[in-house]
Amino acid sequence: MRSIAFVLIGLVFLSTQLAADWPQFRGPNSGSVAASAKLPTDWSDGKNVAWKVDVPGKGVSGPIVVGGRVFVTSDEGARQQMLNVFCFDAESGEQIWRRTFWATGRTATHPTSANAAPTPASDGERVFAFFSSNDLICLDLDGNLQWYRGLAFDYPKAGNDIGMSSSPVVSGETVVVQIENQGDSFAAGIDTKTGETRWRMERPTGANWSSPVVLPAGGKRGESVLLQSHDGLTAVEPMTGEVLWRYETQCSGIPSSLMSDGWLLVPSNGITALKLSDESNSPELAWDENRLRPGSPSPVAHDGKVYVLASGVLKCGDLESGDVLWQLRLAGQHWATPVIAGEHLYAINADGTAHVVKLGEKGELAATNEFGQGVMGTPAIVGDAMFVRTKGQLWKIASP
Repeated sequence: MRSIAFVLIGLVFLSTQLAADWPQFRGPNSGSVAASAKLPTDWSDGKNVAWKVDVPGKGVSGPIVVGGRVFVTSDEGARQQMLNVFCFDAESGEQIWRRTFWATGRTATHPTSANAAPTPASDGERVFAFFSSNDLICLDLDGNLQWYRGLAFDYPKAGNDIGMSSSPVVSGETVVVQIENQGDSFAAGIDTKTGETRWRMERPTGANWSSPVVLPAGGKRGESVLLQSHDGLTAVEPMTGEVLWRYETQCSGIPSSLMSDGWLLVPSNGITALKLSDESNSPELAWDENRLRPGSPSPVAHDGKVYVLASGVLKCGDLESGDVLWQLRLAGQHWATPVIAGEHLYAINADGTAHVVKLGEKGELAATNEFGQGVMGTPAIVGDAMFVRTKGQLWKIASP
């Protein structure tokens, strides 16, 4: 009985620790929300900037934060063939370690992107760094190599000449990658401990930059992983790859779907809202609203509202009905998904201008701040701090 108690305590501790981390693209539950975080609304050099450090190389991936450490990727070399994984101390910004590997797959990307485009993911014990070249690297939190998969080496026809940016997700003991392109298009579930392929599924042929999403268990539903493509949604069982359900709808190829308070929000026909029943795997259509069409950033939902950002316009919709409640123009082109902390939404454009929007019955621009370098990756929020990866640096924004 004592051993069982210790196991349960360990599981509770790990669950609590992961909840306090930002372990993947868009954070816990892929939600882009840190509801209790208290972030400053304005900052500059010497004000509310805890630290900033240089990150050598090129990268548009976002940072993740696990166990008090910040992990970020980049690439170097004339052909982006050198793959970097960095680890920084979240408190001080001190670099703890750096690991460099050689790409095995196609490294060509659009000039605005990079081989280091996907955001890493973590299960709390390991970091899974994925690159556009389809190299998947597993390191422990101290930087020790656990395994390395050159998925394009295994499947040499898998690749996109302008680059791929789908970020991995972890469900249980499986890390899921989505590799959809004009060649050998597939998704795969990889054993987190060994790097062996649990399953591989052929996917629609065509460029797709959206990321898979973990759908939490509920009622008779177990946890599943959602794959999004231009011809619809596919939910799979993470250990086996068994297809649990499909839903046909024409989805966008860049913004990713979002699960929030039982609502599955899909970038299709603007936003399509599906309800997942605790008694059935099959989703049911609740509403769709073309006026809530997202651009490159993924939608964000919080406190009964859904937010989309396209062509410099932030729109707020009602989560129950899809009715558009308000809109607010923001400057510049946006690639990074906005994040919500407390009563504010933080949207950073590609030029590095951060718009801080006070949320409420209408959106109000509370402040703008300049990073001075471009920002493409989605920020991470842990505690009362926001970590932002710019073109050449990593910043920690926090009040003293």
